[in-house]
Amino acid sequence: MTDRRAVSRGQPWRRAVPWLVAALLLATVGLPVAGAIGRLPTLPDIGYARSLSNNTTTVPTLVNLTDRPAYSPAFLSAAAGSNLTVHLVNQGTITHSFTVLKQPGVRLNTSWSPAQLDQYFATNGSLVNLSLAPGAQANTTLTFNESTAFDSFEFVSVVPYQFQAGMVGFINITSTAPGLLDFENTTDNYQFIPSVLVANSTHYPFNLDVLVTNTGNLGHTFTLAGQSNASLTPATYMSYFQQYPPLVSVNVPSGAGSTVWANFTVPAAGIYQYICEVSGHFANGMTGFLYVGIPPPPAPPAPSTAIVQGWILVGSGVLLGFGILATLIGTYSGRFPASPPGDSGHH
Repeated sequence: MTDRRAVSRGQPWRRAVPWLVAALLLATVGLPVAGAIGRLPTLPDIGYARSLSNNTTTVPTLVNLTDRPAYSPAFLSAAAGSNLTVHLVNQGTITHSFTVLKQPGVRLNTSWSPAQLDQYFATNGSLVNLSLAPGAQANTTLTFNESTAFDSFEFVSVVPYQFQAGMVGFINITSTAPGLLDFENTTDNYQFIPSVLVANSTHYPFNLDVLVTNTGNLGHTFTLAGQSNASLTPATYMSYFQQYPPLVSVNVPSGAGSTVWANFTVPAAGIYQYICEVSGHFANGMTGFLYVGIPPPPAPPAPSTAIVQGWILVGSGVLLGFGILATLIGTYSGRFPASPPGDSGHH
């Protein structure tokens, strides 16, 4: 006679089998879709140059002061010979300040103590020094004469330890001379972002001014080939620049938020390659292209959000349906698979 206790002990495992089968079948459908969602790539950005403006009228710019602490935005721009009006809003619950350095091109040391920071401004002065209580708003207007073209003015919060925690920004001054303006960023991942710049002009040569901002901690260079359609490689760029000097080569200072102007004259239409000359950076992929008078390449089509083919998903769905049906049968019958004919569970 069969031991009924053995049968009783076997029943939970038999009841669990259909649920296990259903879970595995569900994974065949769910995991590919979930994996596809997590792998959607980000298409590369393209930076389009815009005309430099000779406008000398007041341009209002909103800057929010937050408790992170931070400025939003942290990078402002103004044309030389123009006024910049800044509308400040303290969105936080503590006091912040908007204090603009008087000297261009100076970057303060975030390791300074609050006393050292106060001593700097006591000695050198400031263009603006406004303190805003929580919820307060204020306007301030700065005037930049033409001699400040391509300068950069840092602004900070002098409330103790806010500057040290990252509450810092920059006002970058463009030129009043005719030309085009573009923006580029460098990263610690050995990338230029965007990796494609576009500048279209109706005449040649023309002036192009690129504001390069470091978003990481490593120093870089922005070095542009002197000829269009030249194909540089990590093995050939040094000998190429010995024969053909670059149109521009500037050092991008280390430290997040550091900026530098790359100002140069573009002689003719074409595709110009730019690289980072710091050892190992170009070899790790740090390069980009400037398209002048030529449409940039179209963005690649977005890949399918499914990793597996559609017919596989359909088949998995059918199997999943069988799994659910088997689960229901097994649950109500108490055995999975069904007992062999004649097996009554005991003799």
